[in-house]
Amino acid sequence: MLKFPVTLLAALWFVSQVLLPAATPERPNILVILADDLGYGDVQCNNPQRGKIPTPNIDKLAAQGMRFTDGHSSSGVCSPSRYTLLTGRYHWRTRLQSGIVSAFGEPLISPDRMTIGTLAKQQGYRTACIGKWHLGMDWPMTKEQRALLSPARQPDDEVSQASKKAKKAAAAAAVATEQQLAVWRDVFSKPIAGGPTTRGFDLYFGTSVPNWPPFCFIENDHTVGIPTEFLPAQLMGNNQASQQGPAVKDWKLEGILPALGDRTIQFIKESAQKKEPFLVYLPLTSPHTPLAVNPQWKDKSHLNLFADFVMETDAVVGRVLDALEKSGAADNTLVIFTADNGCAPYIGVQELEQMGHYPSGPLRGYKADAWEGGHRVPFIVRWPGVVKPGTVCGQLVYQADFLRTFADVFAVKLPDTAGEDSFSLMPLLKGGDKPIRENAVSASIGGTPAVRSGSWKYIPAPGSGGWGKGGDQSQPVQLYNLADDLGETKNLAAAMPEKVAEMRVQLEKLITDGRSTPGAPQTNDVEVRRFPAGPDSPAKRKRK
Repeated sequence: MLKFPVTLLAALWFVSQVLLPAATPERPNILVILADDLGYGDVQCNNPQRGKIPTPNIDKLAAQGMRFTDGHSSSGVCSPSRYTLLTGRYHWRTRLQSGIVSAFGEPLISPDRMTIGTLAKQQGYRTACIGKWHLGMDWPMTKEQRALLSPARQPDDEVSQASKKAKKAAAAAAVATEQQLAVWRDVFSKPIAGGPTTRGFDLYFGTSVPNWPPFCFIENDHTVGIPTEFLPAQLMGNNQASQQGPAVKDWKLEGILPALGDRTIQFIKESAQKKEPFLVYLPLTSPHTPLAVNPQWKDKSHLNLFADFVMETDAVVGRVLDALEKSGAADNTLVIFTADNGCAPYIGVQELEQMGHYPSGPLRGYKADAWEGGHRVPFIVRWPGVVKPGTVCGQLVYQADFLRTFADVFAVKLPDTAGEDSFSLMPLLKGGDKPIRENAVSASIGGTPAVRSGSWKYIPAPGSGGWGKGGDQSQPVQLYNLADDLGETKNLAAAMPEKVAEMRVQLEKLITDGRSTPGAPQTNDVEVRRFPAGPDSPAKRKRK
């Protein structure tokens, strides 16, 4: 019998346990939690010095896994970020060059586009989407019927002269006519095509947009109940609902978030008892408006209503993770927590900053901006047996990367027509610290791109491109080195024209190639809008 020295055996053990990457568990369950309008600095572990909102459950998740400090959404606003997270493709390759999908808007994800749901289903996973969709559906209504979904409007000249008090009174007086009720009964009794159950998910439960009509839950492809009244005026404005429209009787905004938690817990319990693995996409409706905080959470933060809602959101995350643990599935579940964009400035940001809480942490800007505060977001991954607990990664990562990461988990290759901007996180999750992507592009609400190349950031426009104020309007473009200027305070564009030119060429290539990953060139859905605007823009030069 061969004998090995103790020191050699110890060395072999060290190599196998520490230096070699962990073996990947087979077919793990996947849980993706997407918070809505949660700033990078709203999570305590991201912002210990300038964050005043307790987030114990999200912090615990980070302590059990890996926290990314340079993780991004595709946009500073909602719909485009959701598109990219689900498809692994930049939203600006679609018709959505700016803004968000409108109320009762058409589907943004094409029927043949692979999502994380369709990929998982191909591998035998049971899939669910529970929460806010906001990517459009094919609502069964005519143009004439659509006009009857809103209260009768005053002529524009009267609206312009009306006081806020008069407008509020008009909203309070809104009563559905018999004609409107008949249309609602017709429209909301029919199946809704083009929703989550047609884009890779076996099950859907949630709201299309919580602050917009219809004010009811949607389960799979039907509304839960038929709206019979306009949403009461007292639930409008003041960071509650923002568009008046059809509502089921006695609709309570406060009930939305707890119901999403309950349904997710139910799905996890049921799925844990089945043979097939599961994928849950949980796009929370919070802490986005409506700031419908339940009584037990009001004034808990001692800051403002938004901060209370962040705490309630953290509690729902905790409930879901506890249910995962109790189901026995936690040890074989890959959990991702992130947010669709930064904190919205209109929820009392100035007030919060005066009290010592900075929702963007050290970053410049907020929701809608091309500056970092618009799209650098909380980004946490827990995967027992693969991700070392308590680790922090500073590499550039994007929500687009989820699709190819899951393909690696399943050991399958994506076709050239899927995940065109998705890079696998797997090397980083297994402990590596080399860049997985050379560049990335996010965008403001107005479509202004924020281009990353390593630590360099190029914005081909003055200002934030969104709602943020400030910026030297005399400088047509911006260039920052985030390695030593995370707050984007020193615009180097005038001093470094060669770097600006290099970044501009890189952006144009990313557009014209139709992809940023290796593979066959692809076609964008539309002609991509170019920046900076003006006679010398790349788009103008291309047409000459």
